Amino acid sequence: MRAVAAVLALGLISVGDVALAQEAPTARELARIDRILRRTPLIDGHNDAPWEIRDQHGNDLNNVDFNNDTRTLTPPMHTDWPRMRQGRVGGQFWSVYVPADLQGPASTRAVHEQIDLTRRMVARYPDVLELADSAADIVRIHRAGRIASMFGIEGGEAIDGNLAVLREFRASGVLYMTLTHSKTTAWCDSATDAPRHGGLSPFGEEVVREMNRVGMLVDLSHVSADAMRDALRVSQAPVIFSHSSAFAITPHPRNVPDDVLELVRDNGGVVMVNFYSGFTSTEFWNYDATRNAEEARIKSFNRGDPAAVVRLLAEWTAAHPGPRVDVGIIADHIEHIGRVAGRDHVGLGSDFDGVPFLPVGLDGVEDYPALLVELARRGWSDAEIAGVAGGNLLRALHEAERVAARS
Repeated sequence: MRAVAAVLALGLISVGDVALAQEAPTARELARIDRILRRTPLIDGHNDAPWEIRDQHGNDLNNVDFNNDTRTLTPPMHTDWPRMRQGRVGGQFWSVYVPADLQGPASTRAVHEQIDLTRRMVARYPDVLELADSAADIVRIHRAGRIASMFGIEGGEAIDGNLAVLREFRASGVLYMTLTHSKTTAWCDSATDAPRHGGLSPFGEEVVREMNRVGMLVDLSHVSADAMRDALRVSQAPVIFSHSSAFAITPHPRNVPDDVLELVRDNGGVVMVNFYSGFTSTEFWNYDATRNAEEARIKSFNRGDPAAVVRLLAEWTAAHPGPRVDVGIIADHIEHIGRVAGRDHVGLGSDFDGVPFLPVGLDGVEDYPALLVELARRGWSDAEIAGVAGGNLLRALHEAERVAARS
């Protein structure tokens, strides 16, 4: 992924024909979206900017000025404050991600470090960001003209099999935890690793119950379909998928099958649709697998020469552009989830700054209105657009808070 980011920085990736299939939003269409988003905050379920700071910019906030266009950085980023304002963002779950290779106390420590980094990022820009710890906080901060900022842990390995650590994370302001990431843990099967538990282990079910009790949203992105079903059976509060899409459209194991979508409807949860082209287009998923194989081949012949890897991968990509993916495919995923689970159970979870390929027309945090305009053109009402933008997530979080209050 990092080699791809470097190629992107050189401007050498071309995803097919880059001319937008959709007409640009008109002033009237954007005015309608503005009216909706003045009343309801647009809330994105997953942004990996904190990890980009750590991994690509020396873990130093001084190296990233979010008040300016971060597309000028090497590698470029999807996120900065002027573009978030342009995108009408009202609330952001910042992923306090660490790699799944980290296990035990090392993972716990790294997540605490990421929480600290994100807190310092928010404190550095008090006119733009403010920490939120509840649905009411999100609404209040949005009304004040700032962007509500929340923590989401990506990977339950960070609790090190200890419910006390889980409770400490909630006390630190964490509002959701993804039960696992790309690897199966001692208590939860991952969608992209060999299963060991047939879903959740008995301890995994205890984790879900404790998350309900302390008011932390259960996030089922990255978990196996059986783990999704187990968590939905156990959870008394609405669950979320912070950045997942529809399996029926793109049968990637990271995506949500229709039978699970029906359970989400009954649970009151929300699937926040991922924008990554490899999860939302089967054709691009196949292309990405081919490109990954080529990248591995290039690396094997150029060990110790990362500059050559970047150059050769760029040359290969220029000669083999990927299939076209645009904003319409993301709207297709939203509509499918809306048909099966109901339009009250879908939201937005971009995965910005965590993925190398995005649809044309959803290039960064400035482009959410284009997606909402596409839904409007497909006949979605103001109330339905408000729901997918953030209202559905707020409802689920309110209900999770009520469940916790009763515990």
